[in-house]
Amino acid sequence: HDILSGHFAASAARFAAAAGTILVLQDTTTFSYQREHPELVGYTGTSTTRDRFNKSSVLTQCGILMHSSLVVTADGLPLGLAAVKFWTGKQFKGCSELKRHINPTRVPIEQKESWRWLENMRQSTTLPGDPVRCVHIGDRESDIYELFYTAHDLCTHFLVRTCVDRLAGDGEHTIAKAMQQVQVKGLHRIALRDNKGRPMTATLELRYQRMTVLPPIGKQGSYPPLQLTVLHAQERDPPPGRPRIEWKLITDMPVRSRAEAIGKLDWYAMRWKIETFHKILKSGCKAEESRLRTADRLTNLIAVFCVLSWRIFWLTMPGRSAPQASAELAFTQTEIELLERVVNDTPRNAQAPPLLRNVIRLAQLGG
Repeated sequence: HDILSGHFAASAARFAAAAGTILVLQDTTTFSYQREHPELVGYTGTSTTRDRFNKSSVLTQCGILMHSSLVVTADGLPLGLAAVKFWTGKQFKGCSELKRHINPTRVPIEQKESWRWLENMRQSTTLPGDPVRCVHIGDRESDIYELFYTAHDLCTHFLVRTCVDRLAGDGEHTIAKAMQQVQVKGLHRIALRDNKGRPMTATLELRYQRMTVLPPIGKQGSYPPLQLTVLHAQERDPPPGRPRIEWKLITDMPVRSRAEAIGKLDWYAMRWKIETFHKILKSGCKAEESRLRTADRLTNLIAVFCVLSWRIFWLTMPGRSAPQASAELAFTQTEIELLERVVNDTPRNAQAPPLLRNVIRLAQLGG
């Protein structure tokens, strides 16, 4: 927390300086290690490997889980992290066993790993102090009714991909049944590539409906029904040999037109940026190659890498969106002078605009 608190404050300042809707992307990643004493880090499980003589051996895996909230503008510019949670599997030991004996929806949210979604939402909403501008975006793992209610309680917004067919309306039918009665309200064509990298287009049918969504039966005494919007985008006539493109989203925000529906799809597509952030952490900073032996030391190191990874991620964006901008937008004068001394420009790089030239110099150093 001490390492990241300054970065969180700076993220809030960048949030305040930006205009319009701000997307808060949440996701979890695991850092895996092999250690002689895995209990000092935290067990994640076992795996079986085979050598070249087909002899099998069991490896004990250990690791740290990290749940982060990355703040980006609606155009995709990463403003920084607003919340990070670290934990190991032993902190929720027994939760899976409990789910085998009772309905998982009856397990208190505080006893589940899902609790991190709510905690991050609270921190990343409270820190900038402008909840109405925030839209919290998550994948299927974030399809949690308690998260929907927490957003309502905080006066902020959410947009998540669903995996649960919840009760809707008067409780006599589900969301899926209700959406079967909704007519196609528009088409949206998207560009993509097939498995061989060839460009192609797909046509999506858009259906959206505002409806009453009920909490799980076991929690209806604790949470009220909510008025939410369900948005389905399903590919029309998918080609053979490829799964149909289908997104099922749920949000507290209204969707009243085809343009608003496409806008929500574009926002959800921004979720991939947090995957890029995690890739920089693992591939760029090589966080999983550390030889530190305890969870505390590893989390401190990863916290430093989080700031570094955001900085690298941010550097790529101005270089692409505003290459003609001044180099001082991303670098201090001292950094510019150091890069000029350390890196020998190629003839092609020497002709690049100042900002892009220094980004390329940094990349040549292995950044």
